[in-house]
Parts: sequence; C-alpha cells; structure tokens
Amino acid sequence: MHAMDDPLLSPVVAAARDELQNPRILSDRIAVGRALWRELVIGFAHQLGSLDLGFTQLAALYAVAGPVTLTVGDLAEQLGRSHSATSRLVGQLVERGFLERRVEVADRRQRVLAITVQGQVLLSAVDHARADQFLAVVRPMPMTERALVAMGVAALANHAVTQRGGLRRERTDV
Repeated sequence: MHAMDDPLLSPVVAAARDELQNPRILSDRIAVGRALWRELVIGFAHQLGSLDLGFTQLAALYAVAGPVTLTVGDLAEQLGRSHSATSRLVGQLVERGFLERRVEVADRRQRVLAITVQGQVLLSAVDHARADQFLAVVRPMPMTERALVAMGVAALANHAVTQRGGLRRERTDV
C-alpha cells in the first residue's frame, strides 16, 4: 500500500511511514519537532522558576529517586559536578525537605541519599505538568495518529530504557 492510500493518516504522517528507513529523513523529521521541544522546555523552565528550583537540583532529585542507591560521590559523578558542589546542592535539597542523608546499612560510616515524600510529591508534580503539556499537543490529533504516538512512546520505553531505569546509550567502542 502506498502512503497516500491510507485514509486514516494525514498525508504527512503516511509519507513519514514510508520514509522511516532513511535515517537522514528521520533526522529531519525529528528536527521539525523542535517547536514542540521548545514549548516543553519553556514550560519546564517556567515551572522550575515557580518552584524556585534549579535544573541541576531537579536532576539530582530524579537521580536519587532512581533505582540505585547513591552517595554524594555517586551523585556528583552522575551529574558531572565536583564532590563539593554536589555536597552543597544536596545540603540545599535536604534543607528544603526534598532529600535526606541516611546511614548505609552495610557500612555505617557511609551516608546514602534518599528522596523524601515531599521530594516525591515534587517530582510527581513536575511529571504531571510535562505530561499535561505533551497531551495538550497530542489530544487534537486524529485518533489513529494519537495511537501511533502512543505506540512510539511504548516502543521507546521498551527499547530505550534499561531494566535499571537508565537510558540505553549507543556503544561507541564497537
């Protein structure tokens, strides 16, 4: 079936289906999504401003809320920051009630980071605001194309996220 023969898809979407095997065209299609990305980022920045929260602080909260227990040193490595800068950042988040330092059970000399209920509530609010912003764009789409978006998101979640909750990265040593 030719792209233009599918009455359930708009011509642009039907044509994209036929062009998926060409990485250059796919890359161009992704670049067209810049307007959507711009609006998501602006909405994100606005929300962070209203929460009086910096991007690195939010990144730290997401990292600590992940499936792996972290020390300040581990978090510094993940964020690409110095230990001292990360320690100050953690101190600010502890002071605001979003994180806590706990004694590591296996090594009582070690302190690990844990997200608090207040921190989880904050992340949930951020997640919901971004989902609402994304859905505002998706809802007006025809049902068939919304289904394609849902399938695409499911495929990304299935193939791009590791079992430990991290993003799969392309191996560059091959």
